[in-house]
Amino acid sequence: MNIRVAQQDDIETLFEIRTGVSENHQSREEIAELGITPESVARMLETDCCAWIAENGDTPMGFAIANATEKTIFGLFVLPGFEGQGTGRALMQAAEDWLWSKGIEEIWLVTGNDPSLRAYGFYLHLGWTTAGVEVDGAFRGEMKFIKKRPYSRSHI
Repeated sequence: MNIRVAQQDDIETLFEIRTGVSENHQSREEIAELGITPESVARMLETDCCAWIAENGDTPMGFAIANATEKTIFGLFVLPGFEGQGTGRALMQAAEDWLWSKGIEEIWLVTGNDPSLRAYGFYLHLGWTTAGVEVDGAFRGEMKFIKKRPYSRSHI
C-alpha cells in the first residue's frame, strides 16, 4: 500500500471513492446538496486542506482529507474491498500527523451517532474520545470525537 498526497487531478478519484463506500454512502447529488462539489474540493486543496489517497499499485483504496483551519478530519473513506487491511489506519495516521505538524493541540471529527457503525468503533480503537452529540448546525445528531496531540519524550 502506498499513501500519497492527493493533487487537483485526483479530485474525480476522491468522488469515486466517496460514492463507492457502503457505510455512510451518499450519492454525488447528496454530497452536492452539502456544498461538496469538485470545485469546492479544488478550493479546499488550494487553501487550508490536504488529502491523501491510499493505493494498491494503481488501484485507489481510500482517502482522507483534513482541514487545518477547522482542526478537523473532514473525511475518511475506504472502499469495501479494502476494509480491514489497515488502509483506514494508515490514512488517519497521515491526516493526524499533518494536523499535528501544524502545531494543533486538539483535533475533531464527526460520525454517525450509532456505536454499531464501523467508523464509530474504528475511531475509538485509534484513541479518539467521544465528546457528545452535536445539537446545532450541519452536524446535528452526529457524534463528535476529539483527539489531543500526543507528546513524545522530547516534549517532557
